[in-house]
Amino acid sequence: MDSATIAELLRPFAALDQKQLDQVSRYLNLLLKWNARMNLTAVRDPREIVARHFGESFFAADKLLERDRELAVIDLGSGAGFPGLPLAIFAPWAQVTLIESNNRKSAFLNEVIFALQLSNAKVFARRAEDYPDEADLVTMRAVEKFTEALPIAMRLVRVGGRLGLMIGAAQVEQAKNLLPDVEWAAPVAVPGGHSRVLALGAKRVIVD
Repeated sequence: MDSATIAELLRPFAALDQKQLDQVSRYLNLLLKWNARMNLTAVRDPREIVARHFGESFFAADKLLERDRELAVIDLGSGAGFPGLPLAIFAPWAQVTLIESNNRKSAFLNEVIFALQLSNAKVFARRAEDYPDEADLVTMRAVEKFTEALPIAMRLVRVGGRLGLMIGAAQVEQAKNLLPDVEWAAPVAVPGGHSRVLALGAKRVIVD
């Protein structure tokens, strides 16, 4: 798919420069190639992949990442790389760690990172419980076993950091109930009409 078509499909979500559009094009080609032999995404139409997976991820990047502010980001349960790899494409100043324990999926992520020359992205190919560090921002999108993964994600957020969830609107109250000590902002509707929202929570500073 050419960069002009990609730019048009992404218009409701975020604006990218030519280099970023070219990176999306290469990423899409790799995703289609790998998806033919393993299940990275159930969405098969390239235009829908751009609009849903890339679009939602770049929308999150535009809302979550302040320009030129260096920060550490963790994408928990990256799967095919959304939103983590688009975050790295959108914000070269952010250091993005993709946590993905599935060996085949982590191999795909590493190939995309190499092909796109994303020096600010790396893969942690083990379980999130084994990850030793914390981050300024932790993201999750379409993660299996959401209720189990959410407390793990919150543990990875450093004090004063943020948790960014791309979830169904019906899951917002569930997240609030599971993490009552988090300070939640009002959820932001994601363009595209799929009832998905961006829910942003801040890890409060504990005062003795």
